[in-house]
Amino acid sequence: MTIQLNDAGKRFNRDWIFRHVTYVFQEGRSYAITGAIAGSMNMSEGTCEWTVVDRKAEDAETYKYISIVAPYLEVIEEMSVKEFLSFHASFKPLISDISIDEIIRIIGLEKAADKQIRYYSSGMKQRVKLAQAIFSDAPIILLDEPCTNLDKTGYDLYHRLIKNYCSNKLIIVSSNDENEMDFCEERISIMDYK
Repeated sequence: MTIQLNDAGKRFNRDWIFRHVTYVFQEGRSYAITGAIAGSMNMSEGTCEWTVVDRKAEDAETYKYISIVAPYLEVIEEMSVKEFLSFHASFKPLISDISIDEIIRIIGLEKAADKQIRYYSSGMKQRVKLAQAIFSDAPIILLDEPCTNLDKTGYDLYHRLIKNYCSNKLIIVSSNDENEMDFCEERISIMDYK
């Protein structure tokens, strides 16, 4: 799986956030994007091509290949983490050799597994977001400020999850926090594309 940006740019009103970005992101590598970026967004100019095993993916198919963690994404708070992960797996399969109960244990929420997510702390909710993304059987993981609301133990969990379950994935981290991106092999400063 590769993602290729060709002369990509994003403008808000009259100001360009970035412009003329041409870059190839490859599966099995990790990238950090730093600078003033505002969440997931469509480009104002240029193209983005998704290649899946030597064929271009249609835009309508791309959701199958991507999982995302971001502070602005919500979880269904009326569900328990078990229900939420089961629901999520119904449209985006999880890694096949790990059960939902095992995922919940790995992220340290086994004592709260049957509580509704609405009763979770913000850090617990972030662990759920990490789990649904990292344990999805998708080759690309987008991490937008992935450790928001996590304490030191949560940061440690994040690094273990990346190390143990994402080695073959294309990882793109959007952050300005060194601890969220210290494992990334390549860094791209969006400020270089003004």
